[in-house]
Amino acid sequence: MIGKLKGRIDSTGPDWVMVDVGGVCYFVSCSSNTLRALVPVGEFGEVHTEMLVSQDNIRLVGFATILERDWFRLLQTVQGVGTRVALGILSTLSPSEVGNAIALQDKAMISRANGVGKKLAERIVLELKDKVPAFAVSELGQVASELSSPRPTATTDAVSALVNLGYGQSQAAMAVSQAIKKNGDDQPTEQLIRRALKELALG
Repeated sequence: MIGKLKGRIDSTGPDWVMVDVGGVCYFVSCSSNTLRALVPVGEFGEVHTEMLVSQDNIRLVGFATILERDWFRLLQTVQGVGTRVALGILSTLSPSEVGNAIALQDKAMISRANGVGKKLAERIVLELKDKVPAFAVSELGQVASELSSPRPTATTDAVSALVNLGYGQSQAAMAVSQAIKKNGDDQPTEQLIRRALKELALG
């Protein structure tokens, strides 16, 4: 099992990197986010890896962090999520964004990834809701404010609004999560904010 490669970045492509380890170049499939996090070509760096073995193929998939690798493994426990879809999700969202989307049952955020339709996104957030790392929600305020998508969801907008009002990141995330659990995830942003504020008042 190859768990990490340390060496010179030989070359990169749209979804791969070649890592020169002592004169041996390893071809590693990667998400877009991993590729952006790598050191420039010619410099020395490291890539965490997952080795996939099938009857007729041995393949390495690379990650910038152990957390991204853990999410890759976890996503593939969902029926319908293979290597390509898991990498597509991790190319569109950071590990913390994936965790926050699942914690808040935000199907719209997950479905931004290529190859993820509404039904698959729903299956992902439902099946993984009890497996989300506890620390993921605490970063939601920061994630929401940094999202670059031209179509942010009501969930991320609501959390961002509460953070701007002075509430803590985890506090805002949990309030929005409670409002969604009680009233569904199809609420308009303004209504979601009002209901989250009520949750904060009750707390």
